[in-house]
Amino acid sequence: MKSTELILLNFEEIRRRSMKLWKGMPEKFFTWQPDQLAMSGIEMVRHVLECEDAYHEIILHKGSQFDYKSPWENEPFINISKEIAFAQPYRERFLETVRSFSEEDMSQIQIVRTELGQVRGLGDFLLRVAYHEATHTGQMLSYLRTLNIPRPNVWD
Repeated sequence: MKSTELILLNFEEIRRRSMKLWKGMPEKFFTWQPDQLAMSGIEMVRHVLECEDAYHEIILHKGSQFDYKSPWENEPFINISKEIAFAQPYRERFLETVRSFSEEDMSQIQIVRTELGQVRGLGDFLLRVAYHEATHTGQMLSYLRTLNIPRPNVWD
């Protein structure tokens, strides 16, 4: 497999597992948060989906020196299914962009995030994007454990 194919497989597997988890959270707990500073379950789902779109824009601009306007900015929180549906066109656009990269692009394109003092190769950056979602999947699992809610099997 080529690196682009592996990265896409990783994105798809992480999202498949996230979806199992997100859909396994009972609606009455969507707004639960472990403390005042933490995101609620639905906020965390939106955060993951919105960040993927922001990361996509960072990739398109080869860095974060641009004015990003979130499509979620004025969207009310309704439920997780609506969050997923709203994000779907942005997800497809993101994956199509990743599919367009060549092997050379993975190492030659540099993503410069001056506000963080970061310069990363595209392949490295894409793996970090995937890690972001995977981290929040673990965080959501801990929410469900704290609430003593049965957790979907994401380890299939």
